[in-house]
Amino acid sequence: MVARRNNTSDISFPIKLDVLVCLLLFLATLTVYWQVGNYEFVNYDDDKYVTENHHLHKGLTRESVIWTFTATEAANWHPLTWLSHMVDFQLYGLNPPGHHLTNVCFHLVNTLLLFLVLKWMTGTLWRSGFVAALFALHPLHVESVAWVAERKDVLSTLFWMLTLWAYLGYVKRPKGKRYLLIVLPFALGLMAKPMLVTLPFVLLLLDYWPLERIWLGQSGVGHPGENHPSLVAEKVRTKVFRLLVEKSPLFALAAVSSLVTFVVQQGGKAVGTLENFPFTLRMANALLSYVNYIIKMIWPQNLAVFYPHPGQSLPMWQAALAGLLLLVISFAVIRVGRRYPYLLVGWLWYLGTLIPVIGLVQVGGQAMADRYTYVPLIGLFIMVAWGAPDLVRSWRYGKFSLALAGVSLLVALMVWASFQVKHWKNSLTLFEHALRVTDNNYLAHLNFGAALADQGNLEEAITHYRRSLQIAPNYAKAHNNLGLALAQQGKNHEATAHYLKALRLNPDYASAHNNLGVVLTRTGEFDQAIAHYYQALNLQPLWGEVYNNLGNAFLTQGKFDQAIFYYSETLRLNPGFGDGHNNLAIALTNRGRFQEALEHYYAALKLKPNSAETHNNLAVALLNLGKVQAATAHYRKAIDLSPNYSEAHNNLGNLLLEQNKLAEAVSSFHKALEIRPDYPEAHNNLGVALARQGRLEEATVHFGEALRLKPDYEQARTNLELTQRSIARTR
Repeated sequence: MVARRNNTSDISFPIKLDVLVCLLLFLATLTVYWQVGNYEFVNYDDDKYVTENHHLHKGLTRESVIWTFTATEAANWHPLTWLSHMVDFQLYGLNPPGHHLTNVCFHLVNTLLLFLVLKWMTGTLWRSGFVAALFALHPLHVESVAWVAERKDVLSTLFWMLTLWAYLGYVKRPKGKRYLLIVLPFALGLMAKPMLVTLPFVLLLLDYWPLERIWLGQSGVGHPGENHPSLVAEKVRTKVFRLLVEKSPLFALAAVSSLVTFVVQQGGKAVGTLENFPFTLRMANALLSYVNYIIKMIWPQNLAVFYPHPGQSLPMWQAALAGLLLLVISFAVIRVGRRYPYLLVGWLWYLGTLIPVIGLVQVGGQAMADRYTYVPLIGLFIMVAWGAPDLVRSWRYGKFSLALAGVSLLVALMVWASFQVKHWKNSLTLFEHALRVTDNNYLAHLNFGAALADQGNLEEAITHYRRSLQIAPNYAKAHNNLGLALAQQGKNHEATAHYLKALRLNPDYASAHNNLGVVLTRTGEFDQAIAHYYQALNLQPLWGEVYNNLGNAFLTQGKFDQAIFYYSETLRLNPGFGDGHNNLAIALTNRGRFQEALEHYYAALKLKPNSAETHNNLAVALLNLGKVQAATAHYRKAIDLSPNYSEAHNNLGNLLLEQNKLAEAVSSFHKALEIRPDYPEAHNNLGVALARQGRLEEATVHFGEALRLKPDYEQARTNLELTQRSIARTR
């Protein structure tokens, strides 16, 4: 049955006060988190979950829904989380505000459900409201809410709260159908994030307090008076056994989920080996993490998206002190557990719910993570919310002082959390802050560098990539990103060396295979490039970008039919890929299929209307169909969009030359050469235009320059010879 209200409970209030508390919680939470509606995706896991996930980009289709239940991407099996992101993509596309605000909505609902569940269990209004407020506003919880990729936190916690709600209904009226209402949200929660495996354990804690379904002899609760110790012990054992049997289906589901999670994470190579993370090191880090989370709860300073694992440099004396502190707290809580049962429940809630993520099974390279505290801190919040009133009960102005302190604390947390949310504005602000508050953070250097590279700041990006590799020389992703930046600078040899290093460290690194293929295509090593593209597709068969790159490799070789096939595959996988339409149209144009090419150029422009390259290429196709006026308009549009687009200036010049508009043609060729002085085709074309104007001496200069830049340029050689003969005849 639901717990009886003891003498220290709050007074029973009208329903209007419940509504008032819910309203205050809603407004306070929204005040902190409304700003995320203006935030961007970040380059840490948001790519895996949303921005570069081609399965999501298909929307809610039969194929994509099936994928959510079979996918092991991100080293997790959480189909409900994938479905949630898929629905968001269906609604908002790649517009970040919708994805962010969905997380906020889940957090709001979780906060209100936590308040209502605690209120129902304990009958206390303000203490329940205070726990919910701490949950809503604590800066440690910002990561779970402001990070789109952490949808699994807020979503799974929704099902955690619904399971608690269903459990209370079952305790009030134990029936089979009501038990099924417990199993359903619990199973759904496990499919959102397997951290719910600890929930059956929490239900046992709640059976002790506040539901009082199990009695360990606490005073003043009015239980039956069998006082003989052996009889009491026997009754306790029987009751505990019954409660364990009652929850056995939940424990079974938790065990299956744990096994599936471990297998998937091992398959995704996310689980650290005992060689890299010995058990003693894991235990030491776990003890320190337990204490550090408490410290950050009390004083949430220097919070970061990633805390690098110290490895063998972890001070064992600190771990020993942390273990001693935890033992002292545990001993004290057990001693007073019968008199103050909420202390025992809150402490065990905290310790128990952190076990899956405390590092005994090391997943990833972090020592700890703020997001892991989303549910566990509720236990500590309960200890504070119920313990503080008992502590000041005998004070003269205890209630007033407590109320003032509580309000002040919540206001301070609101301000603190608001500032913490601001760090999540974009990748630059997030990882710049991480670098400021942590040391030797190889991942923060990597992601900050990637954000700089996205802004075109390659030199500074390379500096951070190199710093990341100084800290972690065998970090494959840093080698890959450094290679990418070097390739963008045209340093193909250096880029290749880093891609190969990344592949030696991780032969199954699909991105490195793809990037290496791009460099090899650029340097003309087509067979090797194609081999690496195929390897990338073996690892990620539905990666549209790789099909596009294969098309580029075949197009560059003049193998247009193969290029058309791979570009078509790109668009089959990603119909909204504008560059894919443009590239397919280029290949079709080269095969003389101009009408088909037009359709894809127009599709590309619909997706990217300001693509100067597509306007230029469309003009070429239009000219081949004899649509001179339309072609001219698109050449001029390309130049308007990109005034320094030398090829468009040259192409427009050719069109004007064919129309015998010699002065305008000469002007266009001159503009192309101002932008790109080493453009042999523009020199040749300018020579032709000048020759037609009778400016033969000037024409020979440009024909000669075209040959100097491109010695095998036969057309320029022929034009030069003809012009020189014409000059000779006039003398």
